Parts: sequence; C-alpha cells; structure tokens
Amino acid sequence: MSRIAAVQGALPPNRYSQDEIADAFARMCLPEGSGRALLDRLYAGARVGHRHLSLPLDRYGKLDGFGAANDAFIETSVELGAEAVCGALDAAGLAPEDVDMIMCTSVTGIAAPSVEARLAGRIGLRPDVKRVPVFGLGCVAGAAGIARVHDYLRGWPDHVAVLLSVELCSLTLQREDASVANMVAGALFGDGAAAVVLCGDERSPRAPDPAGSPGASRPPGRTGPAVVASRSHLYPGSGQVMGWEVGDTGFRVVLDPGVPDVVRTHLAADVHGFLAGHGLSTGDVTAWVCHPGGPRVLEAVAETLELPPGALDVTWHSLAEVGNLSSSSVLHVLRDTIALRPPPGTPGLVVAMGPGFCSELVLLRW
Repeated sequence: MSRIAAVQGALPPNRYSQDEIADAFARMCLPEGSGRALLDRLYAGARVGHRHLSLPLDRYGKLDGFGAANDAFIETSVELGAEAVCGALDAAGLAPEDVDMIMCTSVTGIAAPSVEARLAGRIGLRPDVKRVPVFGLGCVAGAAGIARVHDYLRGWPDHVAVLLSVELCSLTLQREDASVANMVAGALFGDGAAAVVLCGDERSPRAPDPAGSPGASRPPGRTGPAVVASRSHLYPGSGQVMGWEVGDTGFRVVLDPGVPDVVRTHLAADVHGFLAGHGLSTGDVTAWVCHPGGPRVLEAVAETLELPPGALDVTWHSLAEVGNLSSSSVLHVLRDTIALRPPPGTPGLVVAMGPGFCSELVLLRW
C-alpha cells in the first residue's frame, strides 16, 4: 500500500458571492434586453454560496479570445500549483528535492511546457523528477490521479510522489453563449488547486513541525490514510454526456441533463462489487469522499447507494463554500475529511465521475 502523507488546497484570492457572479454572467452572456428568470433559477439551484475566481470579475469581459484566457490559465496555474505543492510537502515533513514523481492534471487549459515542468525550477524539484502531465479526465481526475500515483508507488515503494490538480473553470466561460449548459457551468464551477503527497510502503514522511502548517490536512504527528486499491469503469454509450467542444473561442462545455440518470444506472453495482471484493459493504465505510458534481448528482449518489443522512455532508459543504472545482474538488473534500479524523483502521471510499462517462473508486484505510 501507499500512504497519503498530506493534502493541501489552494484558492485564488478573488472570492465572490453567487449573486455577484450571476450578475456578471448576465452582462456577458445574455442577449441585451432578455429576461434572466432561468439564469436566476439555475444559480439558486446550484446550492453554491461563494466561489474563488482566477481574475477579478470585471476582467472576464475583457479577455480577448482563447489565447488570452489560456495565458491567464498558465500564469494562475503556476502560482496556485506552487502554493499547493509546497504547502503539502511542508505538511508532510518533506522537501521538494524528496519528490521522485509528480503528476499534474487539469482540463481547463493547455500548457507546453506543462504546469509541473514550469514549477520544477521555481520550487526546487530535482532535475531527474519523473513528470506525468494528464489532460482529459476532467472531474474524475482527482480520484484517478490518486489511483495512478498509487500504482506507481507499488512499483517504487521507496519513492515519494505528488499529485497536483489545477482547475480554472472560470477561464473556459463562453461569452455571448446563453445555452443552458453554459449557464449551468457558470453557476456551478469555481477555480482552485490541490496537491496530495503520497509515500510508498518503504518511505515514511519525516515528522512535521510541531506547530503544524496552516491549512494542512492532518494534525502534527498523524499520518494520513493508506491507499488500498482502486477501480476504474467506463460506461458504454455515455460518451456524449460530458466533456468539451473545442472551437475558436476555446472550451465549450458539454453537460447533458441525463448525468444523474447515468449515476443511478451504473454507480451502485460498481461500488457494491468493488467493496465486496475486499470483504466490505457500504455499511462498513466510515467516510465517503465524494466529488461535488452538483446537487442532482449528489442526490443521485446518496439515493442509489442508500447512504445514511449526513454521509455526504463534507461534500455538500465544499460545494457551498467553493463550488465544483472539477478534479481539485474531491481532493479538497479528502483534505476536509482527513481533518475530521475518521476511526483508525476503518475503510473510506473516494468516489468521482467524469467525461467518458466514467467513475473512479479508491479504497482507503484510515
């Protein structure tokens, strides 16, 4: 097994209420003189209170095309990525030169050299660090990234690896697009980053500073959960329900209203089968680390898995506080769950879904 040594989140400083963002969306995306009843209903139904954005609100209307938005993506990604990775390493009692592999995932911008390459010299990663940039997994990439880093550490049990997720969803907003999909995305998604430090079986993190690290995922002297196993599943015939259409203006969201139905159709069998393979049932899971895909998706997850009241409270709280951060969201939920200190030795389950359409499950032991 590998072990999660620390999780650290990072958010841009520009924080706005849902009402402020709705007003800005209406100015940029709705035809002049049109009503906004549907827009207001979608923003209220998202159950998001506030979100952090890469740029001040008044700058979004001035972005001159995809190139300008992507330039902002690169600049902000490097800033947030450095904050998240350095914070996580510090919380784990490790230094940048201890890192043997770094995986970086994002689906909201393009960078070559990739984000982790731009970070390497800035934060002091070794020149021989292994780099794995990942694009295209979308919301599922936080869970899938933990799973793939775990796979790497099974082969290199004395190594330290870092998963970095940076998602700047606001920079993909399509101006002058009053489609329902664009309105839903504008109501739900926020910007943020997160980094996870994992150690192989033969590598333990050094003891952290007794004072701890602000925002760190674990109290001083406490190691994080072990990663036991993972499962990936692509659902046939569902590739059209979520993703991007890439055009001259950048990434245009594809978001089908049937996503909750796909969850209801497929997720329960996956979760029950995965847990049963380890001699467990849903009643044994003491903490559900679920991606906050949106209210209807979370309701579908709770319904199809027959979860007890309160099982997804950490996820609902994250959705209200920062919105859906795509792949970074489930890592923020993981950080907050670790801080609650689930009973030692009990199982936890990371659950995320994304384009494909697919799910990723990661079994933890607290």
